[in-house]
Amino acid sequence: MTSPSPPEPATEHLATRASARWGQPARLALGTASALGLARFAYGLILPAMRSELGWSLAQAGTLTTANAVGYLVGAVAAAPVARRLTVTATFRLGMVLTVAALGATAATASYPVLLLTRTAAGLAGALVFITGGVIASHAASASRSTAPITIYYSGAGLGIAISGAAIPPLLGAHPGRWPLAWGVLAAAAGLATVTSWTAARGREHASTAATLIDLRTVTRLWQPATAYLLFAAGYIAYITFLSAYLTAHHASTAQITLTWALLGLAAVGAPLLWNRPISTWPRTTALATLLAVLSAAAVAALVSASLLAVTGSAIGYGATFLAVPAAITALIRSATEPSQWTGALAAFTVVFAAGQIAGPYLAGALADHYGTGATLVWTAALCGAGAMVSVLTLSVRRHADSR
Repeated sequence: MTSPSPPEPATEHLATRASARWGQPARLALGTASALGLARFAYGLILPAMRSELGWSLAQAGTLTTANAVGYLVGAVAAAPVARRLTVTATFRLGMVLTVAALGATAATASYPVLLLTRTAAGLAGALVFITGGVIASHAASASRSTAPITIYYSGAGLGIAISGAAIPPLLGAHPGRWPLAWGVLAAAAGLATVTSWTAARGREHASTAATLIDLRTVTRLWQPATAYLLFAAGYIAYITFLSAYLTAHHASTAQITLTWALLGLAAVGAPLLWNRPISTWPRTTALATLLAVLSAAAVAALVSASLLAVTGSAIGYGATFLAVPAAITALIRSATEPSQWTGALAAFTVVFAAGQIAGPYLAGALADHYGTGATLVWTAALCGAGAMVSVLTLSVRRHADSR
């Protein structure tokens, strides 16, 4: 009796590349599903109930998102040295565990100052996951010779949005006092994501890519995309933070809110199919400019009309593009830097991103207090449109330089 022959080397190689391209990134994407989809974006679903029960203004509600962004900034600064000390893998897992703890703590208090602290902690944990997961996805992209692992990783947040969009509105629709339970549900979902994604970060320790400090030189060298990223961060966050408040102000039903968020999340999950090739093949910042222009148009669509058709189309357009922007930035960084610089460069761009998110929600909320919730859509459209223009100007300048 003969033993089975070992697989052909070519077959093994193809299997390894397929796993690197799809299998690992799909489980790793539960990191962004938890840290972004559940811990950051789902707040927009719970915000109307918390405002109603706790008597907040829109500026106060926006300040909680700003607190989350402050934590994100701290986490972005800390990510590189922490990863250097613990390894990228361990830092990713630490961020996932801290996300669960922060969501659970949010469910346990109605104190505004304490909520500010729990939202800050969620932001810090989210940055650790976001940056280290991006590094791991970049290695998978190199192994598979494709940007698919990067786009899949960032699209995971869409899964978190879709799940929370399906679960939270029915839970709170007629019972806004259940908002602590909603946070508890999110914490349980984040715990499941942590367990499932645990081995996705296993393998190479990626210590060589864990820079000691953030790499601000990359931001200086790529200052035009960094400026566009700053404008995007300040603009996009207002849309998803105040979307439910906008719909509630226009007397949308619970079913419409649920449908809108579920479609937004599902569109984000499908974004890699739409944007993987453009991000991989379009020159320089062309994909970034296109993404930001579509985001601006999506916000305008909801602003023109609050009808079901207009808002649904807006949500699908927004969902299909907003998570592809970090993927486009990551691909740009990956092509412009050495692997040893990836963690530091991603951390530096995340600092830029966090700075935009700190300012955006509070300013948009303050405008909404004076001019209505539609002001948040104007804010998103204006800033994403400005980011698209910066990206287009970057292309024009570089083409001119190349032609000389």
